[in-house]
Amino acid sequence: MFKTLWPMVDSSMRTAVVRKAHFNAAHRLYNPNWSDEKNKAVFGLCTNPNWHGHNYDLEVRVVGRVDPETGYLVDLKLLNDCIKTHVTSQLDHRNLNVEVEEFTDMIPTVENISMVIYNRLRPHIDTSLDLYITLWETPRNRAEYPAR
Repeated sequence: MFKTLWPMVDSSMRTAVVRKAHFNAAHRLYNPNWSDEKNKAVFGLCTNPNWHGHNYDLEVRVVGRVDPETGYLVDLKLLNDCIKTHVTSQLDHRNLNVEVEEFTDMIPTVENISMVIYNRLRPHIDTSLDLYITLWETPRNRAEYPAR
């Protein structure tokens, strides 16, 4: 029989695990309902008609109670596979505006990209667990969804 700390731990306490991933993508911040002048005034260099790119760093945080039989909150290998299947394989080295369906009618800001990632992963994470996305667009800019 394996020893466990479970009897010594407050079972109402929750823990979190975080899996990191990375992808590169191009995008353009542009509202087609606005003039080019207004887009440039609002989005600056990010509205370049020839696109620009980022090296995105993604953190997927899962929060809940540890399973006393496995010691896992979630199997990180399975979480990694889920991220690869539903996020990085579909966003990496893509033009988000052109190649990613969700951005046909949505501006691919870091805020919106983080929400899209959440919506892609949420159906694959047990509903008893909370899911949080942190997406770093640059070392200084990130979005968190949902906000904590």
